[in-house]
Amino acid sequence: MSAARLAWGEGGSCALSGELSVESVPGLWARGDELWRRGPELVLDLSGVRRSDSAGLALLAEWTRQARQHGLSLHYRGMPEQMRALARVSGLERLLPLETNNCGE
Repeated sequence: MSAARLAWGEGGSCALSGELSVESVPGLWARGDELWRRGPELVLDLSGVRRSDSAGLALLAEWTRQARQHGLSLHYRGMPEQMRALARVSGLERLLPLETNNCGE
């Protein structure tokens, strides 16, 4: 298993990578506070997520809720197809602030 990782890059960019699972999500859950200190708008790159289960989607849903509570804009970019399919089946795809690619996916 690849440990999940939240990393900050240049210009306030942020990336989530590894596996989002029941084992890794608790360590990330509390780190949501770091997101809200970065400014009024944040794009979180998910392209490095190798696999996710429902715990990973719960994390994104919670971070979305917290961003709204703080009056901040949060968008998810590069959600892998496996994770997007899980979001679609669970009904979360329409609730999560997903950026679309040029093909409208």
